[in-house]
Amino acid sequence: MAGIIIVYWSGTGNTERMAELIAEGATAGGAEAVRKAVSQTTVAEALKYDAIALGSPSMGTEVIEEGEMEPFVAELEKSVEGRTLALFGSYDWGDGEWMRNWADRMKGQGAKLLDEQGLAVHLTPGGEDEEHCRDLGRRLAKAILKA
Repeated sequence: MAGIIIVYWSGTGNTERMAELIAEGATAGGAEAVRKAVSQTTVAEALKYDAIALGSPSMGTEVIEEGEMEPFVAELEKSVEGRTLALFGSYDWGDGEWMRNWADRMKGQGAKLLDEQGLAVHLTPGGEDEEHCRDLGRRLAKAILKA
């Protein structure tokens, strides 16, 4: 089985719910999916997987969470060249600038982003957004299973 690790930070549970849905989709797509809060994993562990999905809500002035997720991403970005990567997160205000900036940052480091601009959901994922999350998981599974 090809493996996907889903690393996230969630303050209100919205991004955590997205991680759960992405894992459901990846499993349905035939891949092993492991979900970990960023505080419960290391970059070294994440790099053992075939694909990495990173999740963070928009914080402050439209940035990823700065206490735990940003340091993790700063360390990880040194090793993402050529790796299959997906980005996701929830937001309450703004227009998704944090996700676009994050995607540009990872593409700039040579990551193979599954979605050019990541998956951003307003507040709690429901209805169509739930299916978008599951679809992201299925597409991650497909990307690593065909490799």
